[in-house]
Amino acid sequence: MEVTNPTTITIETTVDAPIEKVWQYWTEPVHVTKWNYASDDWHSPKADNDLRVEGKFSYTMAAKDGSMSFDFEGIYTHIEEHISIKYTLLDDRKVSIDFSSENGQTKIVESFEAENQNSVELQKGGWQAILNNFKKYTEEN
Repeated sequence: MEVTNPTTITIETTVDAPIEKVWQYWTEPVHVTKWNYASDDWHSPKADNDLRVEGKFSYTMAAKDGSMSFDFEGIYTHIEEHISIKYTLLDDRKVSIDFSSENGQTKIVESFEAENQNSVELQKGGWQAILNNFKKYTEEN
């Protein structure tokens, strides 16, 4: 079997909110369900999050018309409050999120290993759309 090195995709945004609020909205299920989808015809009806090393998260993403849904799930491998989160998805892809604060704003840099079913551009666009929803939700609430 050939060993391949997965492509790593990086996305980022700067949220006009303090890091404490950004962390809370990123990690608390009551907030995750309000931003964790890529387009307005989808939503996130359920989120569970055990925010600790070896803890599991599961976020349901579903089409609003009921035609499709899936669970986005992983196991945490590293958590440093207000600084970084790392986890492994159930298909063994690695994800890392770094948070940094400057002048009341919070920069989020998220890197993830691409999967092989969809193009890198499509994956980057989808994950960036979710990150943009997070930014919008956090700044407006």
